[in-house]
Amino acid sequence: MLIRLIYLSRPVGPQTAELTDSILRKAHAWNTQNDITGMLCEGQGVYLQALEGERNKVTGLYARIHADPRHKDLELLHCESITERRYRGWSMARVSLSDVDPQTKIVWPEFDPYSASGALVMARIDELVARGSPLQASQS
Repeated sequence: MLIRLIYLSRPVGPQTAELTDSILRKAHAWNTQNDITGMLCEGQGVYLQALEGERNKVTGLYARIHADPRHKDLELLHCESITERRYRGWSMARVSLSDVDPQTKIVWPEFDPYSASGALVMARIDELVARGSPLQASQS
């Protein structure tokens, strides 16, 4: 059974390019081996991530993320059974929230993902992907 899981977290320290690159390198390696696809939206002090794959693989990965000392305030926002992957072909793509044009009407500062519904967060991720510049994480 395929599922899509969306979670939100904050970095324990500063949200640096080095930290995000480290997370993405690990994600690419792990996700490729475990047939997990997804999207990481990062910036403005938060990580918002969607993961897709077999239920046992995705929930196992979420448990690993929950134990990762680089994250805090981890919250599961949405989990659903799916029949088709939305992020097929991306072991872990990245959209920087700072890359999103403010004219797109994505009002991130006023949008509190910690209090939003899972459906609203999924819609925001879709907007970010459509209007941002998703990049596939590299293996190096």
